[in-house]
Amino acid sequence: MADMKTFEKLAGEGRVNRREFIQAGIAAGVTVAAASTAFDKAVAATPKKGGDYIQALTGGSSSDSLDPATTLDSFMINVNAGQLHNNLTEIGSDNQLRGELAENWEASADAKTWNFKLRKGVEFHNGKTMDANDVVESFRHHMGEDNKSAASGLMKQVEEVKADGDNVVFVLSGGNADFPYIVSDYHLNICPAKDGGGAAWEEGVGTGGYMLEEFDPGVRVNVKRNPNYWKEDAAYFDTVQNLFVSDAAARTSGVRTGELHSMSNIDIATAPLLARDKNVKVLSTYGNKHVVMPMDCRADPFSDNHVRLAMKHAIDRVEMVEKITRGFGEVGNDFPIGPANVNRATAEEIPQRSFDPDKAKFHLKKAGMDSLSLKFHVADTAFEGGVDAGQLFSESAKKCGIDLQIVREPDDGYWSNVWMKKPFLGGYWGGRPTEDWMFSQVYSSGAEWNESFWDNRTFNKLLVWARSELNPEKRRDMYVEMQRICHDDCGSIIPMFMAYTHLVRNEIGMPEQVASNWELDGHKNAERWWMA
Repeated sequence: MADMKTFEKLAGEGRVNRREFIQAGIAAGVTVAAASTAFDKAVAATPKKGGDYIQALTGGSSSDSLDPATTLDSFMINVNAGQLHNNLTEIGSDNQLRGELAENWEASADAKTWNFKLRKGVEFHNGKTMDANDVVESFRHHMGEDNKSAASGLMKQVEEVKADGDNVVFVLSGGNADFPYIVSDYHLNICPAKDGGGAAWEEGVGTGGYMLEEFDPGVRVNVKRNPNYWKEDAAYFDTVQNLFVSDAAARTSGVRTGELHSMSNIDIATAPLLARDKNVKVLSTYGNKHVVMPMDCRADPFSDNHVRLAMKHAIDRVEMVEKITRGFGEVGNDFPIGPANVNRATAEEIPQRSFDPDKAKFHLKKAGMDSLSLKFHVADTAFEGGVDAGQLFSESAKKCGIDLQIVREPDDGYWSNVWMKKPFLGGYWGGRPTEDWMFSQVYSSGAEWNESFWDNRTFNKLLVWARSELNPEKRRDMYVEMQRICHDDCGSIIPMFMAYTHLVRNEIGMPEQVASNWELDGHKNAERWWMA
């Protein structure tokens, strides 16, 4: 008789029913209850196609667009990059880089020229076969001096992108050993090329596992499975409904009652209660997600670094982690490189900054001030517990002679109307797999998403040098120095790192390990999860 492992496999494939499985278990000396539980687990752990998946996402806005260059937050990342499109590479559920539309790649000895070999036989939703020209035009969509793409900071290093038969060749201004990671960025989706040049993004046509049916910005996006998807074991749901639900209580109620199958960003205070609900599971993943409080370095008083340092000493990070993350986070130190990054600076290399009213007052005095009055703009969509975190910051700042007024902004439109428009505000970053990626996109001079408008000449030089340095030890030294410069000079307070949190109904199956580079299995949940 076959052993129980074999029967578990057969159960997952639907080739034995519950009764047959239990009979095999009894013959193997397993109790009826244990065999029944094992059957349920085997069935749930085996991906199968079918079902209509409904999820509640945060980060939506009425200004959302299908243009990958303008993707701002989690809602459109999940839709554009996780459902409609593919990239040349992706981060798998095991958090490892792997090819997606590129089968493989190779670099020149100096890592300045990269050659990506494309998969053959991949079709867009409109039936067009993907070729190298589609990839070239998709990347050119983010390039050029006046380009406003959020990926322009990443693409500045690309001097040329061209087709070479079935291959795409990138010529960089300097070596970059991380470039295969860069092309997995959620903006760099591959779209069909237009006749005469350009990327045809307007209809949401991609090579992804799902095809667009309805696009209602800031409300919902509905998709259906792509019947010709090139990945055989992926995109299991028949349809996916993506709903923007800004209120955490409404999202939670929807999942617990069964109206929704999953949600992102739970109210962490409710985690102990949710853990007792037998119909759902609380899923948390730890990566590089961090809270930011950028100060516009162009605007007074933040143009004075002494003011920026005063604000960095005026926040009680320990209290904030305890009261806002409730065990789902750790203290930050004013640089954006997180625990999942290889070259993160240690506490010995950069000592932890702490709440220190005396130092805050010292730096205010250096700036010629005895006190300071500021407005801090925030919304709960900025990060989980954003408004409460602002109130905690206000209380600690009072002890430093700083009157910090909290301005609660609407969730809808926060990223288009407040972010990078108000001089001091709250936000978050999912972090990036590599140091160069994070620094290039958010901290380099002129980057489209340089939210504090910071410009440090030494930092910018080190960014280019580190990118082309292939010696790991020398490269680490450069990245640690760049983190030190951020810590001491940049315009962003980074008080804490946070886990991604989700609530998922038990009828949703998923891999044993889910990616932690972003929330929702690296925003690939619609492709990687299934109806159990």
